Amino acid sequence: MLKKLPLSSIFGLLLLALSIWAITNQLGEYNYRDVLNSLKAIPTQRLSLAIWLTALGYLVMILYDILGFYYIGHSLTWSKIAFTNFISSVFSNTIGFALLTGTAIRYRFYKSWGVSPLGIAQIIAFANFTFWLGMFAVAGLMFLLNPLKIPTQLNLPFSTVRPLGVFFLILVAAYLLGSIFIKQPFRVRESEFRFPSFKISLAQIAVSSLDWLLAAGILYVVLPGNASLSYLDFLGIYLLAMFAGVVSNVPGGLGVFETVILLLLRDKIPAPEILGSMLAYRAIYYFLPLIVAAGLLGLYEIRFRR
Repeated sequence: MLKKLPLSSIFGLLLLALSIWAITNQLGEYNYRDVLNSLKAIPTQRLSLAIWLTALGYLVMILYDILGFYYIGHSLTWSKIAFTNFISSVFSNTIGFALLTGTAIRYRFYKSWGVSPLGIAQIIAFANFTFWLGMFAVAGLMFLLNPLKIPTQLNLPFSTVRPLGVFFLILVAAYLLGSIFIKQPFRVRESEFRFPSFKISLAQIAVSSLDWLLAAGILYVVLPGNASLSYLDFLGIYLLAMFAGVVSNVPGGLGVFETVILLLLRDKIPAPEILGSMLAYRAIYYFLPLIVAAGLLGLYEIRFRR
């Protein structure tokens, strides 16, 4: 008998199937050559800028774990933290299921370097909170100040993203207030967690917000240059699409992310050009770092075994 799939996996597969149908429907009137031609039409300078922004983005992600070590009061060389975070971030972004992939990689390396299981669990929880704090902070402001109209195809109970923005900002404010007033730790089974200091909480929001701004910039610079779309207008679209992709649990938000982008940009940019830009974005932001991370991991394992 087949093992039962977790509900989150079934949900992710359903969203992936729905996304494939939506993308096929949107591109039904176009030839695949149109997409490839749009990909080839992206200027080399824009592709180079996207690569540099990707490198900067992964450098910023390293600060997630560096702040985590400050939070738990444990010292470890920055080179080891950077190596572990980069491998973990790349595999989590590309494969998906970050709580599984990122957790396994961090546990594998940090344990070998003397970090306790409790410390590793706290760093993982801290990094995941940091990831969402930046999303909630940037998306909350964008959705509140420049609310997008939600496509009816998404079947959400509200017509704009403003309610989401208010909710996100309330969560961020609650976290900051907790870091000021709640000093007692929380116990989850045998693990203990506490709010970080207010200073570290602000650093979490700043680092993660910069991470999200850079990620959006990577796709923005490879969009057609003749599109009448400002970065701030695109930022809200990107955040909504990425939020849908992350919640879906589909690896890399594949399909779900593209569907939302297509629905929100189809009146401004032809669908083949959007798909060409997103192919370039995925190659630069996901697959290029994956090649680098796999190479580093292989070199480490060879050296470790020797």
